[in-house]
Amino acid sequence: MAKNDNENGSDKLKRKEYEKELKKLQAELCKLQDWVKYKGLRVMVVFEGRDAAGKGGTIRAITERVSPRVFRLVALPAPSDREKSQMYMQRYIQHFPAAGEIVIFDRSWYNRAGVECVMGFCNKEQHARFLELCPAVEKYIVDAGIILIKYWLEVGQAEQQRRFEARIQDQVRQWKLSPMDLESFRRWYQFSRARDLMLKATDSKHAPWYIIRSDDKKKARLNCISHLLSLIPYKKAPRPKVELPPRSDKGSYDDHATLKGKHFIPEKY
Repeated sequence: MAKNDNENGSDKLKRKEYEKELKKLQAELCKLQDWVKYKGLRVMVVFEGRDAAGKGGTIRAITERVSPRVFRLVALPAPSDREKSQMYMQRYIQHFPAAGEIVIFDRSWYNRAGVECVMGFCNKEQHARFLELCPAVEKYIVDAGIILIKYWLEVGQAEQQRRFEARIQDQVRQWKLSPMDLESFRRWYQFSRARDLMLKATDSKHAPWYIIRSDDKKKARLNCISHLLSLIPYKKAPRPKVELPPRSDKGSYDDHATLKGKHFIPEKY
């Protein structure tokens, strides 16, 4: 893959080159989608990482050209009072994939190892219990035939600050800056220690963590998709040849006349 050196000496992809590579990888994701449906595979991809690490953009790059019926995104809000009273994993299990599905978790049960631990939403015993039991639960998931893939996106301090400041200045992105983001910025080292404990306890042979450097968003997206494709063996699924049938004239009428006088939106462009 060709690279472009900027004035500071760091390698950055040109936009055209990025879009060209992304298009190729998204075409492969479409092939993977067909294969997952054809073989009835069950795949689960977990995205975790620091705030402003680029999880949302990476997930969009994966899902924007595929069917939401196959690539199903799960981004759960804060638990309700009822969910807080349930077994911790219960609210996540109901979203696990059926045959022919790839479920992407934009944050997951690992909330307990990160934000819940750092912000005091769980106690020390609950946190320790989670880290102890999580590898066994994930072993059960994998043994049940689900392909489980876990990604951690890591962004540096300076780049995270730059992205937060950009959100403050940009009205289109201000909604992405929450009070929790500000706390995660303030408590950088607490989140670092929580991350380290999580990786040490849950980076298992059956469900390893894959870490993505995400200071360069374009490279992170391409590297993630390329790696994801490498983890799931797939081939071109057989598909019947599709041809448009002749359009029937039975019951034909003037479409345009029936719409005359209806409320069309103003055409400003």
